[in-house]
Amino acid sequence: MAMPRVRSVRGGSAASVVERPAAGTRRQARDWDTMAELPEGAFLMGSEERLAYPDDGEGPVRRVRVSAFRMDRLAVTNADFRRFVDESGYITEAERIGWSLVFVGLLPDGVQPARGVGRAPWWRQVEGADWRHPEGPGSSNDGRDDHPVVHVTWNDAHAYATACDKRLPTEAEWEYAARGGLEESSYPWGDELEPGGEHRMNVWQGTFPRRNTLGDGYYGTCPVDTFPPNAYGLSNMTGNTWEWCADWFSRTFHTQDRRTNPRGPQAGTHKSIRGGSYLSHASYCRRYRVSARSSLVPDTSCGDLGFRCVAT
Repeated sequence: MAMPRVRSVRGGSAASVVERPAAGTRRQARDWDTMAELPEGAFLMGSEERLAYPDDGEGPVRRVRVSAFRMDRLAVTNADFRRFVDESGYITEAERIGWSLVFVGLLPDGVQPARGVGRAPWWRQVEGADWRHPEGPGSSNDGRDDHPVVHVTWNDAHAYATACDKRLPTEAEWEYAARGGLEESSYPWGDELEPGGEHRMNVWQGTFPRRNTLGDGYYGTCPVDTFPPNAYGLSNMTGNTWEWCADWFSRTFHTQDRRTNPRGPQAGTHKSIRGGSYLSHASYCRRYRVSARSSLVPDTSCGDLGFRCVAT
């Protein structure tokens, strides 16, 4: 979906970034069993196809090489994040600030949102919404241990990754991984959105934002392993939740950036996000394609934003 461009849980500097690990002990060393090993390789990054968004800096197509790395096969789940919090005592930014953004269609009865968000009125500011209470007060993630953790900022994701002796992926690593070895395909499985009528990701079905037919079986998030993995063994790289990347976002920097292990500009105001979410829909936002990109200020917190980690 099209994310709100200016949004900060702090209401302060848009470029606020916490570069320190979370307080407390490290949660664990790298868990190789939960990570896929990706070989060194080159691929065509970006897109100039009809469905691309030139204003996002999705093109030009360029050949990029990345070194070998490992990536979490699955997005970080509520259960994963709970273990991290229990062991480290970490408190997320939404919990400290006291509110986060919730999709209007998921609001429980009786919740009174303070306000909508500019050009994205389907997002509502909800007091008491956070990763433990994804739809606001009275809600919980009980029964959703295997769903992706949401309402985590870039800073929260960075803290988790650091505590696990991992890091967030660069945009190049993320796209290389999502493509699963397919050259210039639109999706992790090929070019057809629903091959043979089969749903391969959790995105909005119907007429956004009023009616969701649940054609793919889900209204909000789904378990992180719901759909078949790509050829690299990575599940749900598109749809379900946006995923934070390490890079500062730029619409033009990649036209001059190095072509081996590019990392984006050294500073900025927004961090890159990839993959789209359960709110993405072809009528207004086709950013569930592997080449599509968007960005948010690093202390943004909302109900369709998660992450996965990588390790060198």
